[in-house]
Amino acid sequence: MRQLLLFLGIIATFCFTSCRNELDFESSIGTLTFSKETVYLDTVFTNIGSSTYTLKVYNNSNKNISIPKVRLGKGQSSNYRLMVDGIPGKEFENVELLAKDSLFVFIEITSNIANANPTDFLYTDRIEFGETNNYQKVELVTLIQDAVFIYPERTGSPNNYTYEQINLGTNTAPENITGTNLSETDATNGNELHWTNTKPYVIYGFAKIPETKTLVIDPGAKVHFHANSGLIVAANAHLQVNGNVSTTDDLENEVIFEGDRLEPNYSEVPGQWLAVIFMGGSNQNVIKNLTIKNATVGMLVSNNDGTTTPTIDMMNVQIYNCANVGILARTGNISGKNVVINNCGQASLACTYGGSYDFTHCTFANYWNSPSQTSLVLTNENISSTVQTSLTQANFKNCIFYGSSNYGIALEKTGTVFNYKFDNCLIKFVDYNNQISANPLYQFSTNTSKYVGCIFAINSTANKPEFKNTSLNDFRINENSICRNNANFTYSFPLDILGTTRTNPSDIGAYEYLP
Repeated sequence: MRQLLLFLGIIATFCFTSCRNELDFESSIGTLTFSKETVYLDTVFTNIGSSTYTLKVYNNSNKNISIPKVRLGKGQSSNYRLMVDGIPGKEFENVELLAKDSLFVFIEITSNIANANPTDFLYTDRIEFGETNNYQKVELVTLIQDAVFIYPERTGSPNNYTYEQINLGTNTAPENITGTNLSETDATNGNELHWTNTKPYVIYGFAKIPETKTLVIDPGAKVHFHANSGLIVAANAHLQVNGNVSTTDDLENEVIFEGDRLEPNYSEVPGQWLAVIFMGGSNQNVIKNLTIKNATVGMLVSNNDGTTTPTIDMMNVQIYNCANVGILARTGNISGKNVVINNCGQASLACTYGGSYDFTHCTFANYWNSPSQTSLVLTNENISSTVQTSLTQANFKNCIFYGSSNYGIALEKTGTVFNYKFDNCLIKFVDYNNQISANPLYQFSTNTSKYVGCIFAINSTANKPEFKNTSLNDFRINENSICRNNANFTYSFPLDILGTTRTNPSDIGAYEYLP
């Protein structure tokens, strides 16, 4: 019995000692390694929170260690925020780290531009690991950008608000939208109906151009929309975008509409904001050199002003990465030259409920990662009411309809007035097994009044546009493109989207080939 008790005592002592040793943590300074020496938090707007960034801290030793302090160099006054092992704060004591293990430090910032360095607008701090006078340091750097902020909630008359129910897709449910009138005499932002390139604009909610008013946007202006935000052009209101052709990759003269997330990871993410909405009766909208990115719908056009003059006259417009549709028109009246649209979940251009359309030298591509999307939808049926409206004209001259799906165009005629014409266009139409070959709308060889001088890509190898890089939205054409020298010069717009002069013979699409 004594031998058994002695044996059990030895075993208990061994287990206790072993467990105690595994749980012992030695205070250690200066032996840590880090995934980064400097954490660059990408540009944020003043007083707008950043994304969360990650720093990984490694204990490469064979001992369990306890870090005496993990803290921000500026202490509690720092505009950075940390989370260490799931605990938020700005200073932590005795942070334990097992041998050959690591821990995550998550970093965020919200800062006013007044706190940044006035010469370069950088806000900096550091994370310190160790104890007084003996710290390992990881630097933190953020660029703070000032902006003009336009918010939906303001004091004043209820007449400053508009409530609309808007459908943002070809087959989606309507959404309730509240618009706040822009003002010429706003106490904070001055004349909100004139957007300059001095500072970016950040829109929360829907900003509305009131009736009879014109919003003028200068060359080089940048407009950012928060989630579920957008711009409304009211009945009898006007949008005038005065962008110019840029000479550098900085797009210094282009007007850009995009989301308010400035981090690179968000630069090509669809659906970050809602739409630019042209209400029925808006008119005299002239849009030049505008790029729209990452919306749900780039432009939503509801009805028109009832005149023969286009509701929207656009030139050199680019629309990319829309969750639903690039341009969604319902009985619209649109004229477009050098328009480029790509990567849209349903369609790049959807002309629905009839209307009047005229597009010249445009590139309607759609490389959305799905077989069901298309470049063009053309129909005169009002899905919500089953009422047919007249498609008085839909003219496409020297345009490209191409993408990752088999069909570059989708036509649906349900009424008697359905006037359309494709003149010297490149159209992808790969009809495997002749699924829709009997449809009278797609009789390319016999219906020469609707398809004049067009080129058809009927398989995956022939008659390709040879774009430079579709994943980067680079739709310039290469030397071997079928689009080269095949445009009808009678319709040629003098300059392409980059300002290159078109000569005879010219090229199909928005870009003229350059060696």
